[in-house]
Amino acid sequence: MRYDAVIVGAGHNGLVAAAYLARAGRRVLVLERLGHVGGLAVSAQAFPGVEARLSRYSYLVSLLPAKIVKDLGLRIELRRRRYASYTPVGETGLLVDNEDAGRTEASFREVTGSAADYHAWRDFYGMTAEVARALAPTLLGPLPTAREVERLVGARAWREMFAEPIGRAVDARFGDDTVRGVVLTDALIGTFADPGRDLLANRCFLYHVIGDGTGEWNVPVGGMGAVSGALARVAAEAGADIRTGAEVIGIDPGAGEVTFRTGAGEHAVSGEKVLANVPPAVLDRLLGKAPEVPEGAQLKVNMVLRRLPRLKDGRVDPRAAFSGTFHINEGRDQLARAFAQADGGEMPEVPPAEVYCHSLTDRSILGEGEGETMTLFGLHLPARLFRKNPEKSRQDALAATLRSINSVLAEPLEDCLARTPGGVPCIEAKTPVDLENEAGLPGGHIFHRDLAWPYADDGGWGVETGHPRLLLCGAGARRGGGVSGIPGHNAAMSLL
Repeated sequence: MRYDAVIVGAGHNGLVAAAYLARAGRRVLVLERLGHVGGLAVSAQAFPGVEARLSRYSYLVSLLPAKIVKDLGLRIELRRRRYASYTPVGETGLLVDNEDAGRTEASFREVTGSAADYHAWRDFYGMTAEVARALAPTLLGPLPTAREVERLVGARAWREMFAEPIGRAVDARFGDDTVRGVVLTDALIGTFADPGRDLLANRCFLYHVIGDGTGEWNVPVGGMGAVSGALARVAAEAGADIRTGAEVIGIDPGAGEVTFRTGAGEHAVSGEKVLANVPPAVLDRLLGKAPEVPEGAQLKVNMVLRRLPRLKDGRVDPRAAFSGTFHINEGRDQLARAFAQADGGEMPEVPPAEVYCHSLTDRSILGEGEGETMTLFGLHLPARLFRKNPEKSRQDALAATLRSINSVLAEPLEDCLARTPGGVPCIEAKTPVDLENEAGLPGGHIFHRDLAWPYADDGGWGVETGHPRLLLCGAGARRGGGVSGIPGHNAAMSLL
C-alpha cells in the first residue's frame, strides 16, 4: 500500500506532522512501536493504587507555538505560573515573583546585600525577551542564516548569547554566586557542558528562553498526556491512520519503503516521503548505519507527597516556593564543582537539582486524590556514571540527590512522601540509562542529540537528511528539542 507520507513514531512531533498533512488532504500512515501515542509526552499512573497521573518524562511546555495550537484547533489549556523560581539560601531565599517586582527586588536585596543584581537581572532578561520576540517567529519557516539572526537580535545579544560562552556574560553581569547559578541552570537542563567554555550551553539556554516569543514555561492542564491526546485526536479526525504496536525495523530511503513488525508478522509500506520522528541514532540503525550515540545527563525523579515540606525560611509559603522552579544547590560554584566531578567519572557529591509541583497549578492530575505531585530534575548526571552498574548507581544518585534537597529544607523530604496501599513510598527515579532502555532514547538524551543553532547558511527547513525522500521530524532536527511540535510542523511544511 502506498501513502503520501509514512511517519515513523507517534510522539508529539509525529502527531503534529500527521495532523498538518492529513488536514492538507495527504494520505498519512503513522507507525508507533509502543502501545500508545505521545512518546515521552504522556501522563501515567506511576504508583499502584495512587490516582495521580504524572507527566512521567517531559513535564512543562514552553516551545509549543500558539500558531500550531491555533492551526490545528488543539483543545488544550496551558497555565502560567505566578512564581518563576525560589532558591533557598541559608535561612532565607531568593523568590522571583512574576507579579510583584517590589517583592522580588526585596528578596534580591536580602540574599545579595544590594539591589545591583536585581537591576542586572531585569536588564539581562529584558535582552532575552527581545531575542525571544525577534527569533521565535523564525522557528516555523525556512532556516535563517547566522547573519540574519545577528541582525535580528542585535550586536550585544549576539555576543553574549551566541558568540561567546554564556558563562562569561553571566559572570560579568552578576556578582552573586546564587544569582549566577539560577541564570545558568537554563543552560544545563539535559545538557552536560561547562557554560564558561562550551557554546553547547548557549544553545540550551537559548531554547529555554525563546519559547513562543515569551520564554514562559507553562503547565499543561491534565498533564502532558492532554497535549499528546489532543494532537492524536485532530490527526485521526483529519484522516491519518495511526497504528500502535507497530515497530519499524528498516527504512529504504531511495524507494521510500518502510518495514515494520506487528504481532501478526512483518509488513512493508511505501510513501512518497518518509518522516522519521525518532532520534538520529535510531534512524541510523534503521538505515543500516553505525549510530553515533549521544549522552544524556540528568536524573528525573517523580514523587507524590502527602504534603509540601517545610522551608527554613518561615516567611515564604511553600506553595509559592514550589509552584515555580525550586533551585537546589545550583549556585555557580556548586554547578562547576558537580560538573568537574561528573566529568571525572565520579557521582557528584552534592548533585544540583530543581523541583516543581504540577498539582499546585493544576489539581486535575490528582483525580480524587489528595496531596501534591513533585517533579525533580537533577543536573550533571551523565549516562557514563550509570553504565557499569545501572541499579546501584541509580540508587546512589537518588540517595545523593535526596541528601542535596534535604540540606535546603527544614525537614527530610522522605517524611512528606505519600505511600501506596502496600506501604511503598511514592518515588521513582529515571537515569539516562533507564531512558535508553525503557523509552528507546540512545544515551538517554532527552533532546535526542545535542541541540543545534536555529539557523544555517545552507538553507532548508532543518529537517533534511541527505536523502530526498526522508525527513527528520523529531526532536533531533534543527530547532528540535523539548515539547514544541516545531520539527513536526517544519517537516510537514517542507513536504507541502
